[in-house]
Amino acid sequence: MLVITCHHWMIGFGVIMLSWFSCNKAPVIYPERKDIIETVYASGKIIPENEYKLAALTSGAIIKKLVRDGDTVKKGQLLFVISHEAARKRYDAALKNYQNLVVNLSDRSPLLNDLKLTLQNAVVKHANDSITYLRYKNLWSQGIGTKNNLDNVYTSYQVSQNQKKIAEQKYYAALNDLKVSHSNAHSQLTTFDKDLQEYYIRSDRDGIVYQTYKEAGETVNINEVVALAGSPGNLVIRLAVDQQDIGKLKTGQQVLLQTDVTGNTIYEAVVSYIYPVMNEQDQTFRVDALFTKRAAPSFIHSSVEANIIVQKKDQALVLPRNALTSDNSVWIQVNRTAKKTAVQTGITTLDHVEIIAGLNEGTAVLLTSQNDEP
Repeated sequence: MLVITCHHWMIGFGVIMLSWFSCNKAPVIYPERKDIIETVYASGKIIPENEYKLAALTSGAIIKKLVRDGDTVKKGQLLFVISHEAARKRYDAALKNYQNLVVNLSDRSPLLNDLKLTLQNAVVKHANDSITYLRYKNLWSQGIGTKNNLDNVYTSYQVSQNQKKIAEQKYYAALNDLKVSHSNAHSQLTTFDKDLQEYYIRSDRDGIVYQTYKEAGETVNINEVVALAGSPGNLVIRLAVDQQDIGKLKTGQQVLLQTDVTGNTIYEAVVSYIYPVMNEQDQTFRVDALFTKRAAPSFIHSSVEANIIVQKKDQALVLPRNALTSDNSVWIQVNRTAKKTAVQTGITTLDHVEIIAGLNEGTAVLLTSQNDEP
């Protein structure tokens, strides 16, 4: 027979009264060999693995709802659309400005092509004037020509040289201005695109949308949750364990649990993670468990009550818990007289206690009222 402590279901331990003795009419019982299990009670709920909430990044009226409860979604899939006329206009204007600047930096740029042609003409004229000046200079060195002609071609050479520099400066200044404007326009377009995307609520990973909280036509506020989603696959049992019991737990321990939805069906799970920080509001620690053998219930956020098995022993020597006095002693019958003797205890359940030392199966134990002297 199995002894198990549990707050809401138990495999019972039937106390068998073996005999009565007339030692102040206290009933006599004997320690028995039985399987005993110590458990820790926990309550909580079932959540999907990697559960997350999708929230609106801006406020407005929902004009499109593209998902239903229970739908499987992909990363980046569009779920909701919020009204966005003003944001669309800002984005379109920024896009047009950016596209114009892209054209003005390309081979089709009217401004750059005009300045480039002016520069090319200045380069050609400067080259011709340079050749002419060198020819007149060589002739003058040979005593041919006049000083006035030499001065005139030199002046033309200097003017064309200055015109070339001015044309170069104008071209590269315009090119630099266009590059700066292009960079600014790209940044502005990126900003407006980011603002516009906030009106489109998308799934940020593959998963299942378990619940939606908004319908088309309803208003949503910034940071307001619009859907609950999670990764497909494993379900996590999120439990709360009292601070007085948390020291008994470790990962890998077996969990037996029931849900409010499935009634008396018992599911098996195993402790997967113990969180080290206590919830100060209710003085509990969070403990996660994963389902093992039986198919897990598919009802998300359903309440559960669980017993975590922390110790078990087969054929342990046990007594009813009310046979012990407050100082871990029992009254035994020796030659029809009562004698108080100390015992060493082990696993303790709600109803029974393991006796490690001090008694044996043949010891007659007096079951007194509230542990009074018989």
